Amino acid sequence: MSTLTFPSPLPSPAEDCEQLHKAFEGWGTNEGLIISVLAHRPAAHRREIRRVYAEIYGEDLLKPLDKELTRDFEVCARAVLLWVLDAAERDAVLANEVVRKWSPGNRVLIEIAVVRKTEELLAAKRAYQARFKRCLEEDVAAHTHDEYRKLLVPLVSTYHYEGAEVDKSLSKSEAKTLHQKIKDNDYSHEEVIRILTTRSKAQLLATFNEYHNEFKNPINKVFTAHRMLDADPKNEFLSALRAIVRCIICPERYLEKVIRLAINKMGTDEGALSRIITTRAEVDMKQIKDLYYKRNSVALDSAVKKDTTGDFEDFLLALVGHEEA
Repeated sequence: MSTLTFPSPLPSPAEDCEQLHKAFEGWGTNEGLIISVLAHRPAAHRREIRRVYAEIYGEDLLKPLDKELTRDFEVCARAVLLWVLDAAERDAVLANEVVRKWSPGNRVLIEIAVVRKTEELLAAKRAYQARFKRCLEEDVAAHTHDEYRKLLVPLVSTYHYEGAEVDKSLSKSEAKTLHQKIKDNDYSHEEVIRILTTRSKAQLLATFNEYHNEFKNPINKVFTAHRMLDADPKNEFLSALRAIVRCIICPERYLEKVIRLAINKMGTDEGALSRIITTRAEVDMKQIKDLYYKRNSVALDSAVKKDTTGDFEDFLLALVGHEEA
């Protein structure tokens, strides 16, 4: 559920383009005008603004935004640019940034591959190929290594069934397989990776429930305990597996934690905060806000307001919404 508010009626795309063009003119960029337009337009309308702007002024709206915003309020520029992109193109840009600067602790590919619906992931991969002239799977294979390559390539490659049907006998047998491999500390075994990367969400939820019922422990808690007991307490691969499990069980809860950690760090993680808010504002931000309030006893908009300043604060608050969770 979205928390965005839009003017009624919406101005025409041409009117919005005229306002944006005015914001770029003169001695300084009018950041407030840019935010007042772009932060209060739905995705389809933003797409039309971008198309009409190119027709009228002969360049993609992204170019003046990148030039003017980077110069005048760089912290906010990334969030605005991500917001203007279509959802699929936005995911493609985020994925490309990750694979070019790959590190085992980065979870963005997992967010995109697991949280998005199958058709959304396919659209992101098409946008990736159109924008970067390469396929996402090949870039993931080229920039990752060892168990991460074994995990992430099928995760971004598999077309997942999205129906509700499950195979109960399969969930029982695969719960036992997962339990045995976890017991043996064989987390990167091909069977663990096959189950987590190729099964439908409904099938995996059935398997996780079976695991809980049979072995009296939620599987996400098991991965946490094993990570803490492992010889290397910073075993990022275990954290990656747990992120996949958490995204399958309750993606909104996982995303709430990303926001919480981004705000609670010594110094705000603006990249993570921008990524989650721009990608989820029109999807499930209301649920994320409710979970944030339940977990922290503070409304998300209040936390954002406390931890950010200036145009960045104004832009994020416009997307998050100001009502109490």
